[in-house]
Amino acid sequence: MGIVLGLLLRDFEISIVLLLYSAFIIFFLTKRVYEYLLKKGFEEKRAAYLNRKIVHISIGGIVSAIVPFVFNYPIVPSVAAWVLGFFLLYMRRASLMYWFQVKENAYEVNFAFAWGTAIFVLWSILGDPFLAMLPPMLVSFGDGVTGIVRNLLFKKRVKHWAGNLAMAAVMVPIGYVYAGPLGIVASLVASIVERYEFGIIDDNVLIVLASSLVIFAGKAL
Repeated sequence: MGIVLGLLLRDFEISIVLLLYSAFIIFFLTKRVYEYLLKKGFEEKRAAYLNRKIVHISIGGIVSAIVPFVFNYPIVPSVAAWVLGFFLLYMRRASLMYWFQVKENAYEVNFAFAWGTAIFVLWSILGDPFLAMLPPMLVSFGDGVTGIVRNLLFKKRVKHWAGNLAMAAVMVPIGYVYAGPLGIVASLVASIVERYEFGIIDDNVLIVLASSLVIFAGKAL
């Protein structure tokens, strides 16, 4: 029991460092990027959406890539993501962080909850942190790339296959490294479903759900 508590305490300490890193990205880096983009003639909403994808990659992507190497259990990074999700939801009501949050949707909140839930469920059931990190990386690196490509090509938030192709190009190699052939299949499926949204069920939820189902099915077979 003492060893487990010690490992959990270490996980907690690492999560504090990563939350501070996330706070730096959200409150300093992306705010400066937003101001820079406005000076370059970007519309406010376009700049905010581009910043949201920067958050996907710089927080969700980088953190998910290192989680299997620095955490001992899934509970701490998952709870940290859920705490971040509740904080983002609170800020939408208290003081909208306009440089990456928009009034039209709360998809950044969905992202945080989907990210944390994927880690907890997959890691707890499969016992493999590397497999567990593929859906979070898909919704971070993959979805982040789609948004940046479409933003630069079409100058607005729009669903287009150019983004999906970019997502597949980035995530298929990463999927293979983390999960082998199963990672390739999961990455391709996620790259397809990213294009769809159904009301509050946005692409963040669909990417995580579809890729997780592929992983579960693959392990079952």
